[in-house]
Amino acid sequence: MWKKIFKPILAIIIFIGTIVFFIYYFASHASVRQQLSHLSLVKIAILIMLYMLTMLALALVNISTLRLVKIKASGRESILLTAYTAVVNFFGPLQSGPAARAVYLKRRYSVDLKKYSVATLVYYFFWAAFSGIFLLSGLLKWWLIPLLAICVTLLYLLSKHEFIKNKMRLLDLKAWYLLALATFAQISIITVIYFIELHSVTPATHFSQAIIYTGAANFALFVSITPGALGFRETFLVFSKHLHHISNSSIIAANIIDRSVYLIVLIILALIIVLTHASKYLGMKSEK
Repeated sequence: MWKKIFKPILAIIIFIGTIVFFIYYFASHASVRQQLSHLSLVKIAILIMLYMLTMLALALVNISTLRLVKIKASGRESILLTAYTAVVNFFGPLQSGPAARAVYLKRRYSVDLKKYSVATLVYYFFWAAFSGIFLLSGLLKWWLIPLLAICVTLLYLLSKHEFIKNKMRLLDLKAWYLLALATFAQISIITVIYFIELHSVTPATHFSQAIIYTGAANFALFVSITPGALGFRETFLVFSKHLHHISNSSIIAANIIDRSVYLIVLIILALIIVLTHASKYLGMKSEK
C-alpha cells in the first residue's frame, strides 16, 4: 500500500525538483541562454516534423507488435492510438500511456494481455539492443556491422525458442523483422533530432557523438516515472559524458529545446485527436 502512495509522491518531487533545477541553471548560466538563441524557427519546424515521423514509426511498432499476437490493426487506428497514448503518457499520472493502450486493446480485440506483454518485451529488447549498440558505438567502431549481424541471428534464434514458439505462439517472423525495423527507424530519427538540437547549441558536435548520446538517453525509458523521463534522461546523459564528450551546459540547453519542441508536438497531437474525433473513434471501436 505504501508503494502506491510513495511512488507518485516521489515522481512529483523529482518532476518539481528537475523543473526548479532547469530554471535555476537557465537563469544562472548566460552561456546556455546564448546557445539557445541560435535556434531558428526553421529548425524548430524541422524538429516538429521529425517528431511526427517518430509517431509514424511508433504506429508501425504497434502494428507489428499486434501482429505477434495475431491481431491486424489498421494504419489509421494505429496512428490515432499512438497519438492518444503519447498524450496520455506525458500528461497522465506515472507514464500511464501503455496502460491506456492495453485497456483499449483488451476491450477492442479481447487481446491476451499476457501474450501482448511478452510481445511488448520484444520491442523493449530491440530498443535496448539498438540503444546499447549506439551507446557503445564509439568503442565498437567497425565492430558495429558484425554486431548488427549477430543481433539479426539472435533475433532469428529467439523467435524459434520453445517459449516463444509453442507457449506464447509469437512465431510471425515477418512481424519480428518489421518490429526490429520500426524500432531502428524510431531510434535513428531520434538520433537526427538530438543531433540538430546539440548542433544548435554546440556547432562543433559530431554526428557520432549524437549516436552515443542517443544510446545513453534511450535507457532512461526503463527507469522513468516522470513525464518524458524528465530528470532521468539528463542524469543518464551526464553520467555517460565520458562516452559522448558533450558538456553539461550543452546537455541542459539541448534538453530544454527538446522538451519545449516535444511539448509543442503533444499540443499538435491533442488538436489532431480533437479535430479527428480520435477519442470518440477509439471509444466507438472499443464498444463493438
